[in-house]
Amino acid sequence: MRVLLAGAGGMLARDLRPALEEAGFAVTGATRADLDITDPQACARAVAGHDVVVNAAAWTAVDDAETQEPQAFAVNATGAGNLARAAAQAGAALLHVSTDYVFPGDAQVPYAEDAPTAPRSAYGRTKLAGEWAVRSLCPSSWVVRTSWLYGAAGPSFVRTIARLATERDELSVVDDQRGQPTWTRDLADGLTALIAARPAYGTYHATGAGETTWFGFARGVLEELGLDPARVLPTTTDAFPRPAPRPAYSVLGHDAWTGAGLARLPDWRESLTRAVPEVVAGRPTAG
Repeated sequence: MRVLLAGAGGMLARDLRPALEEAGFAVTGATRADLDITDPQACARAVAGHDVVVNAAAWTAVDDAETQEPQAFAVNATGAGNLARAAAQAGAALLHVSTDYVFPGDAQVPYAEDAPTAPRSAYGRTKLAGEWAVRSLCPSSWVVRTSWLYGAAGPSFVRTIARLATERDELSVVDDQRGQPTWTRDLADGLTALIAARPAYGTYHATGAGETTWFGFARGVLEELGLDPARVLPTTTDAFPRPAPRPAYSVLGHDAWTGAGLARLPDWRESLTRAVPEVVAGRPTAG
């Protein structure tokens, strides 16, 4: 089975490609330099001959999207639509990676896959528009939402906290935003399993199991580095204003995922133990 991986230079794709290849898929990696997904003709040419298209390409600069929403929309919505149309015309299935930011973040229990969406940021709006485009243009599609991604191949919260821990005696981290840290290697394994199993097309959630706050996440990083987690102090979102509003509650439910017979991703805290050495080093370790 031939897979086109759009966004092959990104953090998730850098773990996804080897996972797919290890599972026996023939992968064509297309970086931003190789494929401009805002060009429909380029998408049609790239998709031709493939059985599955994975869209891991995205505008992920959340704060910049507030002042550059048309540019973010071009990638996250128009680009996703171009790949979806090309996949449908080629008879290929499409796996589209989306985000928890499509929800308002005001829930008290995990968001179900069919929970009402109401993004509060430009990034969330453009990603939700991308979901709509994918579903309408390519019925043979899986939309997979994830959250709080970190990995070895890009800038991430884990690496930032590790760096700041060498520069400061104390770190103030928000404790009023709750979500699910997700290691890109875990997500890559989960997406590979989904493609191999080919469950019913639709919307799925794939995140690290369990939940925490950014404060709890930061303390976990210091623990794995052998540092005193008490150096991390809790603070509030209001103390660190950002251009884009952050969801206060980003916990996603996984009923569709487990209902399709797919194994839940590992617990976020257990994965952090395995992930920290390679994420901090910026390169994968063996295993």
